[in-house]
Amino acid sequence: MNQLQALLNDSLIRTEHVENAAIIDIKERQVCASTFGFNVPPENALNLIYTFNKNLLQVRRGGLCFKGKYYKCVRADERSIYLQNPDGGLIVVKTKTFILVATYRVGMYPSVCVEAVEKLEKMLAAYFDCPGGPENLYVKEVMKPHPGEGEVLLKVSASALNRADLLQRRGKYPAPKGASDILGLEAAGSVAGLGPDCKGRWKIGDAVMALLSGGGQAEYVTVPEGYLMPIPNDMTFIQAAAIPEAWLTAFQLLHFVGKIQKGERVLIHAGASGVGMAAIQLVRLAKAIPIVTAGTQEKLKATANAGAAAGFNYKNEDFSEKVLEFTQGSGVDIILDCVGGSYWEKNLNCLTTDGRWIIYGLLSGSEVHGDLLARLLSKRASIHTSLLRSRHKEYKERLVKAFTEDVLPYFSGGTSPHLQPFVDSVYPLHEIAEAHRIMEENKNIGKIVIEMPASS
Repeated sequence: MNQLQALLNDSLIRTEHVENAAIIDIKERQVCASTFGFNVPPENALNLIYTFNKNLLQVRRGGLCFKGKYYKCVRADERSIYLQNPDGGLIVVKTKTFILVATYRVGMYPSVCVEAVEKLEKMLAAYFDCPGGPENLYVKEVMKPHPGEGEVLLKVSASALNRADLLQRRGKYPAPKGASDILGLEAAGSVAGLGPDCKGRWKIGDAVMALLSGGGQAEYVTVPEGYLMPIPNDMTFIQAAAIPEAWLTAFQLLHFVGKIQKGERVLIHAGASGVGMAAIQLVRLAKAIPIVTAGTQEKLKATANAGAAAGFNYKNEDFSEKVLEFTQGSGVDIILDCVGGSYWEKNLNCLTTDGRWIIYGLLSGSEVHGDLLARLLSKRASIHTSLLRSRHKEYKERLVKAFTEDVLPYFSGGTSPHLQPFVDSVYPLHEIAEAHRIMEENKNIGKIVIEMPASS
């Protein structure tokens, strides 16, 4: 059963608010869902579309003929028409995408159609029909979500790409159970609606950024209110979109998992990535020492500008030897590793005794060949693994709260140290495939941001 049919059955018919109902797709100019046995002739569907477009005044004065019966107009405006005859009534409600028409009897409550039809709004979203390359991506009209209990509806101005989006598009990282299948793990925009039982922290129009389990690369997304953060006054939506997933991931790895301490040395792989650039600044904020790896001199220069104490090109030098040289043989206390299998020996070479190796990605694969456990044991080192997307709601809310209190104030102007998101490039939603190609080619320094249509 599709979403439109479910709406008719659950919201209208089973609750006995109306007798029969149908939904007309304005663009397709035809009925796309109806209750059992309620057949709307094509000419009647077209007439209802025409009524709202050009004939509303005539309906107010002369009524309407529907399925061979005449109905007198009781009330009509640009959004809804109430009509009656001796046998019962007819209500017609319009959105920009659909028209809902329903019959009702005396004692029923057809006004609920107005509320129900709000659930029929559509929006634009990044979409793919089957897993594969960036060429499978396109922009599609999908149903606009509606906030549930404790949720906020966010009108998205900008979202940002993450490696998880690429994996999901390839069919290798499905959305968690209950999450939107639409790509996008972070977004910035304004509060457009509040679900029941929201605690009152947010109001319509608030500028916010959000951590998401999915759905960010669309015009609207619903999000638990505890996943929202206020956008600093001097920050744009595009800048804000580059914060939630990358910065919360880095903050989680360093503080919740790694328990970073003042003066510790932290090796950050993929230092010029969104997480990497965030981690550099967070390590500095913790009064520790960030060291990075990256694949080009341009990226190493960018990491140095962000605050990296040292940086090494993994493509043409042994980063483990360089790290040991830089630390005068001591090694690093924490490694943030999104690469995985191919780095294990070099990671252990430069990890200090009692060090923490934190794996949060497997860009090079997961296979390890060699005596990993013996070498790990000899250093009394520990391996931690972490994913943020699949964490439970209470954990994410605690993470967002800690970040909002401890880190977010440093994004405001005049603070020292001053934190800032790094935006590599901005692509409109309809160029989502090109944005994916750029990330797959590992060309970006910082975040790739997707901007929603201005007219959304």
